[in-house]
Amino acid sequence: MKSKNIAIAGEITPSKTIIPIIEKLRERENEGKLSFEINKIIGLYHGESSRDFLEPYCDETYSIGEGRRGKKNSLGKLAYLISKDILKSFNALKGKGIDLLITAGNAGDVRKAIVAANILNIPVLHIEQDIYNPIEVISQANLVTVPSKGYEEYLEKNYKLNNVVNINGYPMAKYVDDYIKENNLIDKDEIYGEYGMKEFVLVVLGGDLKDDDIEPLIRAVEELNLKALIAPYRFDRNMVKELVLSPNIKVLPQYVDMLSFMNAASHLIYAAGMGMTIEAGVFNIPSLKIEGFHKTHGSVDLAKELNIPIVKIEEIPKAFENLPDQKESDLVQDSEIAIEKLVDLINDFDEKSLKRSGFKSTKQIWNSRKVYR
Repeated sequence: MKSKNIAIAGEITPSKTIIPIIEKLRERENEGKLSFEINKIIGLYHGESSRDFLEPYCDETYSIGEGRRGKKNSLGKLAYLISKDILKSFNALKGKGIDLLITAGNAGDVRKAIVAANILNIPVLHIEQDIYNPIEVISQANLVTVPSKGYEEYLEKNYKLNNVVNINGYPMAKYVDDYIKENNLIDKDEIYGEYGMKEFVLVVLGGDLKDDDIEPLIRAVEELNLKALIAPYRFDRNMVKELVLSPNIKVLPQYVDMLSFMNAASHLIYAAGMGMTIEAGVFNIPSLKIEGFHKTHGSVDLAKELNIPIVKIEEIPKAFENLPDQKESDLVQDSEIAIEKLVDLINDFDEKSLKRSGFKSTKQIWNSRKVYR
């Protein structure tokens, strides 16, 4: 039986998407249900925090740089930094006999890893979740998966992508469900005791928020007159703390176990994308999603499906008064279907019959992304 080396690349949310797939591959291998043996899993991590997610599932890990959202660089410097990280990706993949690269999401790690894989003639399977704003080089993947039939049709029609497959769900939901079931969550009472509040609103900063949005957001949360914990996430914690006036609000450390705090919270207000929307759906926590720069986004579609209102910052107090319950969803069940389909695709992967979509598709995606620049 042939052995294969598989490389995976990801920031935090893509890592949470890919991990259940790796677990299912290992499970099938142990059952003798794969057409190949797994020799090595190589992890390409994007940012130090994602390394912690990938290391337990990989035989080797390599840094391919870090995300630059929120950092202001000139076009020339940005091009230099991206080129430098593509070289890191190239060196991480070179000479290791990689048979397949798996990428997910629409962060910079996708661009760097796929470009490097193309140079080395390594086939690529990409898991897409935001069809409206994908990384343009997914057109150079041999196979692209999406979570719904409508999304499949969108990619084929708007970007002329070949080899798009609907897997009917979001694999990340399984990661969240497993995290809960395996008792990895911090005990609620421990969180209540540490922060001196038993019922609180969790406010997560990120996504499309800009520095100028933080003060009006904090004022809107203060207007609720409820206990709240703010997760600064992509924003400087000290800057956020200086803007808080109410004793009801405390600011969390820069990075925390967000799933544990979501589990302990009574409500969620968040300015983040697909990952947090999936997490909110699995926890079924009453939530508000803050409208960001991306009016059209995969996370917006999912939030609407889950009955999570999408509101402007100034609308938060009024919207919170009439916050509806989430709809019961099949996120976890659908994720299990998606994982099985993905593992089938990997097991039967034939790069010769899966040609890349090409540069016309690259250009169409590039042009569609102009609105987000």
